[in-house]
Amino acid sequence: MDPISQAFDLVLQWQVVGAVVAAAIFGLLVGAIPGLTATMATALLVPFAFFMDPVPAVGMMVTCAAMAIFAGDIPGTLLRIPGTPASAAYAGEGYAMTLRGQAELALGANLLYSALGGLFGTAVLIFAAPTLAEIALNFSSVEYFWMALLGLTCAVFIGASSPLKGLISLFIGLFVATIGLNNPAGVPRFTFGSSDLLAGIDFIPAMIGLFAVSTVLSTVAAGAPAWEVAQKGMGNIFRSWGTLLRTYWRQQLRGNVLGTTIGALPGAGADIAAWVAYAISRRFSRQPEKYGTGHVEGIVEATSANNAAVSSAWIPAFVFGIPGDTITAIVIGVLYVKGLNPGPTLFLFNPQTIYAVFLIFILANLVMIPLGWLVIKLTKRLLQAPRRILMPLILAFCMVGAYASNNSVYGIVVMLVFGVLGFFMEENDIPIAPCILGIVLGPLLEDRFISAMIRGDGSLLFFFERPIAAGLGVVVLSIWAFSLIGWLRRRRKLAQAPAG
Repeated sequence: MDPISQAFDLVLQWQVVGAVVAAAIFGLLVGAIPGLTATMATALLVPFAFFMDPVPAVGMMVTCAAMAIFAGDIPGTLLRIPGTPASAAYAGEGYAMTLRGQAELALGANLLYSALGGLFGTAVLIFAAPTLAEIALNFSSVEYFWMALLGLTCAVFIGASSPLKGLISLFIGLFVATIGLNNPAGVPRFTFGSSDLLAGIDFIPAMIGLFAVSTVLSTVAAGAPAWEVAQKGMGNIFRSWGTLLRTYWRQQLRGNVLGTTIGALPGAGADIAAWVAYAISRRFSRQPEKYGTGHVEGIVEATSANNAAVSSAWIPAFVFGIPGDTITAIVIGVLYVKGLNPGPTLFLFNPQTIYAVFLIFILANLVMIPLGWLVIKLTKRLLQAPRRILMPLILAFCMVGAYASNNSVYGIVVMLVFGVLGFFMEENDIPIAPCILGIVLGPLLEDRFISAMIRGDGSLLFFFERPIAAGLGVVVLSIWAFSLIGWLRRRRKLAQAPAG
């Protein structure tokens, strides 16, 4: 019997299908709760995986991760509280559409392009895994430095409506990233004698505070108005699918390709893919002025990217045993326990197992549509509850998520501090997205920069010696140069404009 037929036999068993469906429901529930990330959901399944055969064990984690990434879009769209970090890039866009009575369109786009993005990434995983993994292996600390800097640059100069305010937000995030011992010398920085701060600021409580708690504070400050505007348009999410596919097929394809490429890079993951895709979508859109006011185009491209990245992150994991993100790192450990050492030999000695996992990828993204629709129908009932009742419940869920991030009350304190910070940032029209990205990429940027400087004996030319690094460096510096030139031209026009 050939490996593909054996793979179908392995997948089409009641225990495998049952594990996939159960993991799908679990992933949807966890992803929809702010603070409970896809990584956390996958980690919680590890004890169960030890008592299962390899195919249902890995399939269960694959399905859970894909569902949790999508489910994070639901609270981000309805309440501007992203369920997962990957959803944070376009949570404001979806929430603005909800306030305009277009929640049905935003949620429909989230579901459609999550499934299509996952299927695209799976297709690339099946047919082009070895080639893309070899490209990813060529990345050294220099390339990762430029990748991190590219993500930050896109967030400020392409993704933010005001570059100056975007820079302020970014520097706040980068400052937060310097707190603790996350530096080569191991010297405490900005800890003020606190032992909790030695480990740095945990990203999960900070994200919950900036997005969720700030929203709660803003709602309370506004007197907890009713959801009357948001309830309009909460109908059939499938109604707009035909129009979306015809109108935004270019954005979908661009997001799929970008997400697949970034996801294949070890350590990059869906979070960076979503941020970069949203920024590029805004930069090349024919209607960039609509971004931030509730424009579905940005949601289409970013959603397509982050779900494609979830699938392509398995390329280096399966082919070379190098985790593409934290989720694949967890699953690699399970594979070793099951005696399936990831790497080229896995394709030689256990091809039927690999093909079975590929089939589960396809099944998971197809199951996402009916189950995702069901969860959206249930979640929409949130808007029927008065805000004065809903906001305390949201705050309670946020506290659970912040506490669960490190099993400490310290996480709740961090959440509240960043909630106040996010409230004042929004009151002054300072975007939150660059701050979040600065917290995420700050440690990576510093670590890779110092590693590259050590390897290059302090020479800045070392950052341009490798072809891929030179290409990324030119792109980043070009964005900075064009942005600076545009700013100087605007200042010159203002200076030459007649007074009055």
